[in-house]
Amino acid sequence: MSEIQNKINKLIENREIARLGGGEKAIEKQHEKGKFTARERIQMLLDEGSFEEFDMFVTHRCYDFGMEKKHTFGDGVVTGYGTIEGRLVYVFAQDFTVTAGSLSLALADKICKVMDMAMRNGAPCIGLNDSGGARIQEGVNALAGYANIFQRNVMASGVIPQISAIFGPCAGGAVYSPALTDFIIMKKNTSNMFLTGPKVVKTVTGEDVTQEQLGGATVHATKSGVAQFAVDTEEEGIALIRKLISYMPQNNMEDAPLAVCTDSIARLEDSLNEIIPDNPNQAYDMYDVIKAIVDNGDYLESAAAYAKNIITCFARFNGQSVGIIANQPKFMAGVLDINASRKAARFVRFCDAFNIPIVTLVDVPGFLPGTTQEYGGVITHGAKLLFAYCEATVPKVTVTLRKAYGGAYIVMSSKHIRGDINYAWPMAEIAVMGASGAVEVLYAKQLAAFTDPAEKAKFVAEKEQEYKDLFSNPYNAARYGYIDDVIEPRNTRFRIIRALQSLATKRLQNPAKKHSNIPL
Repeated sequence: MSEIQNKINKLIENREIARLGGGEKAIEKQHEKGKFTARERIQMLLDEGSFEEFDMFVTHRCYDFGMEKKHTFGDGVVTGYGTIEGRLVYVFAQDFTVTAGSLSLALADKICKVMDMAMRNGAPCIGLNDSGGARIQEGVNALAGYANIFQRNVMASGVIPQISAIFGPCAGGAVYSPALTDFIIMKKNTSNMFLTGPKVVKTVTGEDVTQEQLGGATVHATKSGVAQFAVDTEEEGIALIRKLISYMPQNNMEDAPLAVCTDSIARLEDSLNEIIPDNPNQAYDMYDVIKAIVDNGDYLESAAAYAKNIITCFARFNGQSVGIIANQPKFMAGVLDINASRKAARFVRFCDAFNIPIVTLVDVPGFLPGTTQEYGGVITHGAKLLFAYCEATVPKVTVTLRKAYGGAYIVMSSKHIRGDINYAWPMAEIAVMGASGAVEVLYAKQLAAFTDPAEKAKFVAEKEQEYKDLFSNPYNAARYGYIDDVIEPRNTRFRIIRALQSLATKRLQNPAKKHSNIPL
């Protein structure tokens, strides 16, 4: 056998060793926990045969605490690029079979390399996280590795889509890389994210809490809002990434790909003419409206279990990807509060960063009152949503279905904050407040003078009706051009599609600046 053939055989042997990561026993343990390996996850994520791996033979550079005896090809992360539905993406998957996927400087360098390539080539970057955290043996070098990744997350923000899937532990400094990305997917009962673990919590605060209670998928999808998606299986999470990517462009210089639309543009939805109850205080389900107007009733909701009083989702109109923000009357009457404002603001800013038009469906009675909200800074958080809409330069189409009161009317993509095309249904009410509250303010002195309750009630009823006659319809706002047209509900799909078509060539730029100072 020639020397050259020996070298080729050695390469093949080394590749096989590298593909085994921490070895067969470690892989078995991973499977016993109900978890896939890094390579199995990449194989599921990317188009078959498209993965090209980098840095398979990288090893760590630590010689303390006996680490000089523990070198594994790849050093705990698999990195490279491939395609999803033929579109280029970069990916890294932490390998828990190698030193529990702990982060060394060499491992961080591998991740930084694919992130740099993703930026240079204008393609999404997807991280599959499953790591025990910083490699303690490397000390400050491990921290430097994290910082290098964080810096790239920030530089990539708004330039390329970044998606993080958490399929195992993610603790301490490790949580900040996913937190800096656009979307986080967590697997229930297996993944967790927290800055300090249960033991530290017990020592410092005295609380007894499990990892799942402290930072499990359900906690972050429902309570903290850290994760936008919680899934039951890794297969479901990976399929979700593939679907999520389909709504996004490759980078901030492109538009999202057009899909083939098999749903008629002119489809009428008669159910919408009857969906708004006669009683203005009665709820209906905004999901029914969304399903009725988008292509084939198909949409992908982000943060579905968090701040349910507002809906944020991706959908398509005539094959064009859009972001939908919609108040949900079925939950807390669709009122805006701290969590809803934060959730919607983040979604608006993502859509604006990546040239995805925004469709806003409005039915909002105002901002949630009370000391809890005021002490929690609802003013600042509400200003985030206002800021996001004001700043957005993508096409913005707004439909007011029923209520649009007070500051919440302004915030929800009104004409005054550069809403491009603003429609209203005939039953829309656009005013400072509802009739009852308005009468109390406008006629406070007269009401105080009444001694007969019956006469007072009659006066209130008359004045409330006057107010309703003036504002319980969209025509007052339409008089001033704040509403471009009052539309029949069943025509909503057609009118939105025509509006988006007319805005396809929209050009709008904000003033030149280093960056804005969003109220954080």
